[in-house]
Amino acid sequence: MEERYMDEPSSMFAACGSNPEAVLTAVANRYVGHNPPHPMTCRAFCADGILKKHDYSYDFNLAERFPGMDNGEHIYAWSKLWSDQPAPMSFILHCYGPLQFWVNGIPFYKASIVDEQNDKRRIGVTVELQQGWNHLVLDFTKTEAGCGGSFGPGSYKSRPVHVLAPTPERSGHEGWIFTGPMRKLPQPPGPGLDESAGIVWHPRLDWGAQRTAPAMARIFGGLSGRRAIAWTRLVSTLPAGTQAELRGRAYSPAELYVDGAKAAEIPEGPFAVPVALDWGRHDLVVRCASDKENWGFAWEEPQAGIALEMPFPVQGSRDAWLYAGPFAAEEPLPSVSGMPYELIPAKEGDTYWRLDQPHTWVRLFGENALFGKWNYPLGVTLYGLLQAGTLLKRQDLLDYVRRHVESCTRLYRYAIWDRDRFGAAGVLNTMATLDSLDDCGSFGATMLLLLQDCSLAGADELAELIGDYIGRVQYRLPTGALFRKSRNPDWVHETVWCDDLYMSVPFLCRYYMRTGDQRYLDDAANQFIQFRKLMYMPEQQIMSHVYVVTLGKATRVPWGRGNGWVLFSLSELLAAMPEKHSRREELLRFFRELCHGYLRLQGSNGLWHQVLTDHESYEETSCTSMFLYAFARGIRFGWLEETLPYVDAVRKAWNGMTQISIDRLGNVYGVCRGSGYSFNADYYKDELPWLLNDTHGIGIVLLAGIEVLQLEKHLGNTGYGKVAGQAE
Repeated sequence: MEERYMDEPSSMFAACGSNPEAVLTAVANRYVGHNPPHPMTCRAFCADGILKKHDYSYDFNLAERFPGMDNGEHIYAWSKLWSDQPAPMSFILHCYGPLQFWVNGIPFYKASIVDEQNDKRRIGVTVELQQGWNHLVLDFTKTEAGCGGSFGPGSYKSRPVHVLAPTPERSGHEGWIFTGPMRKLPQPPGPGLDESAGIVWHPRLDWGAQRTAPAMARIFGGLSGRRAIAWTRLVSTLPAGTQAELRGRAYSPAELYVDGAKAAEIPEGPFAVPVALDWGRHDLVVRCASDKENWGFAWEEPQAGIALEMPFPVQGSRDAWLYAGPFAAEEPLPSVSGMPYELIPAKEGDTYWRLDQPHTWVRLFGENALFGKWNYPLGVTLYGLLQAGTLLKRQDLLDYVRRHVESCTRLYRYAIWDRDRFGAAGVLNTMATLDSLDDCGSFGATMLLLLQDCSLAGADELAELIGDYIGRVQYRLPTGALFRKSRNPDWVHETVWCDDLYMSVPFLCRYYMRTGDQRYLDDAANQFIQFRKLMYMPEQQIMSHVYVVTLGKATRVPWGRGNGWVLFSLSELLAAMPEKHSRREELLRFFRELCHGYLRLQGSNGLWHQVLTDHESYEETSCTSMFLYAFARGIRFGWLEETLPYVDAVRKAWNGMTQISIDRLGNVYGVCRGSGYSFNADYYKDELPWLLNDTHGIGIVLLAGIEVLQLEKHLGNTGYGKVAGQAE
């Protein structure tokens, strides 16, 4: 299929030729500009609401929640979900009884008799979300079979979903609201309805009889001599050094701290504490003892020139205070400097912040499209940005990568706590549900590369965890080859994928360099030996994408990116492997064989194709980048014995990409979306379309450009045309 992804005047080549530095700059700038380093989102969440299961599905076990419910009664659950643009989204339903699903006021799905009597039946539905808010309603009916169901994302690893409460009274809260048992409504609830319309919604928002108690007593109940803290931020517009007075009432002994320093010990009763405040923001922490039923404090409106604000933004908060506890009386005051990304340590178990609302916690959610996420395509994207920042001497790119990675590593302990308390973590979902190489190897390899030059909060623990997972936990064949067992019951369970060479080998190589433990390097080498036995097609000198263990055969479909992962990862291994390693010569021969095979399949425009042997399939950018990358390294490091054909192939590939795959704004075209596998080549050709600016390709495009620059330097040329002339 010979076609352009853009008009020629829009291409990078038309703007600045095939200049690698210009391409690296444009692609990196576009990516960072479109994915700014926004923080995680903090939201209110009521623990009495609907919790999630391990697979990120909301579990509506309503028969247990309302045991006295009569047959024929209904319960309605309502939420809203935002979409930046019209887009399809897949969901999975399980029915514990009759269920109807409404989307934006339109009936979308109704359980069949078979569905409602089999809670193991997996029902897939795809919703065409509209741009903006989408209102989702589940209508559950009680029968002898039960009542309720579960509702979750089609792929919780790649697209975990969290919904928001739809009424103005709970604006910013995460989760569903739901009715008690009631008669069938004439129409489902929807936009414009608030909670004063005669329906009682759960979880309840009011404190009931507790509403007159001090906030700490409401939130924590009796703590038998232990303590709790409250935190807010004072915003002063007063001149520096102005003496201000902080007023309120203590219902039990308390201590007041300003910017970490104790400002006063407060006995029970009214208080007025003088403090000197500079202009700006100041942390205010109140620690209270709980030696009676009504304990805690109440705060008076501060004087003119001082205001209170939430210490960090929390969607759904009603006031400016956060609360945490319980703490033992002898425990030191917890530091608030690392918030909101860290748990609060306590002798009775780590904890986190709460709000003055019934059973309501602050929770973190990863709502950025890409920044702060941990997944395997982002692992290679950040690898490319990191290397581009180093080569271009761009400290801003290096800082961006570090901020992204550390925003993940420092959240691991919080994510596990959040998962254990609420069923599924709102952040770092792949590591919180670690059960595959995709979850850890690629991103972990980039993390290890960063650790060579700097420290990252939480990264040491994660490096050890990933090393143990790949080395000891991940499924293996008797030969030691890594393989997969599918979570999807509709798929074949035991398979070996070319992709997993990238999901494992770069991490193993860098973990070997970090620990000095030869086992990790030997394991990486063995993966190539074993994968070659299962998937190498010697007549073409290329690889099948997948080997199905239960069938004892390979698919014999040479998917472009799958083969790209193989050669790319083999170049990473050879670069890390000592010259005298016992497997090195065997792996060098394999590298050369693969290069011969891929060289023969390069397309006329310089790019390789989605199905390598089918030039009617589209020209695919990520595999082209990986072949280019490995060829250039093979030339530079002396792994290839005959270099001139490969120099020419690199030139053709890079020129082709700048003319066909990369536009003048740094957009990257022609990258295949994430894949499954098939024995049928038409699946790859027709059912796996390319995506614009997909993270499976951006990082490797950057790495390819870096290798072009390195190759130019190696060959002693200042212009790429001279390299091409040399090859000719």
